[in-house]
Amino acid sequence: MTDAVPPPAASDNLPEGAIPAATLVIMRPAETGGPDEILMVKRASTMAFGAGAVVFPGGRVDPDDYLVARLYAPELDEADGAARVAALRETLEETGLAVGWPSLAEDQVPDVRGALLAGTLLSDILAERGDRIALEALVPFARWCPNFKEARTFDTRFYAIVAPPHGHELTVEEAEHSHIFWSSASGMIAMADRGEVSVMFPTRRNLERLAQADDFAGFTGHCAQFPIELVTPWIEDRDGQSHLCIPENLGYPVTSEAFNRVRRG
Repeated sequence: MTDAVPPPAASDNLPEGAIPAATLVIMRPAETGGPDEILMVKRASTMAFGAGAVVFPGGRVDPDDYLVARLYAPELDEADGAARVAALRETLEETGLAVGWPSLAEDQVPDVRGALLAGTLLSDILAERGDRIALEALVPFARWCPNFKEARTFDTRFYAIVAPPHGHELTVEEAEHSHIFWSSASGMIAMADRGEVSVMFPTRRNLERLAQADDFAGFTGHCAQFPIELVTPWIEDRDGQSHLCIPENLGYPVTSEAFNRVRRG
């Protein structure tokens, strides 16, 4: 028997103090064929949240991200636009890959990345360069706000994008991450099942969703079939065992996991 507890209504009624954040799934064709590869980073063991976990690039939305969104994509919803900017900015800071920035030459990336890491505002960099960023290139596909009463609760918007051509080596920003690598979604899931990497519950569910498509075009087509609603997992008793659950109408092939197996943060 299943003692079902109805899921919370999808809404913007976020937990108090939830921090706006964004994460980016960057996809590229695999050199050996097969499903597209995805850029993943491993969080440093010293991080307060998600220590040692393998995640997609991303981070919290900064105040300047709202200004950039208003200046370069005023047609977007303010929160959506700022999250897209944060996804672009955080990816550049964390990995050295410039996405959604077509006018930024590859040999200019290290200087711009260094300026951002040193505290220069993205709005100032764009104004000085006279550049435009292509926020429309990011495809939104999910929004998660797990509420496990951890020290920090994040309201995270998920986006996907095709990896831009690049010849330089990608490197992690060592204060937050220890490794960077490319893998297919199915490959990442297999690594997690073998215990070679640790993935948190939202990352696992989104990897399973990504694994349903072979490439970026297939994934964007899949995403177009489902609404983007706030996902706040809830606990449900199933045959005497607690499971962490998510809604079944948002495109995820796996919508529950035994709570004792869940990596939350």
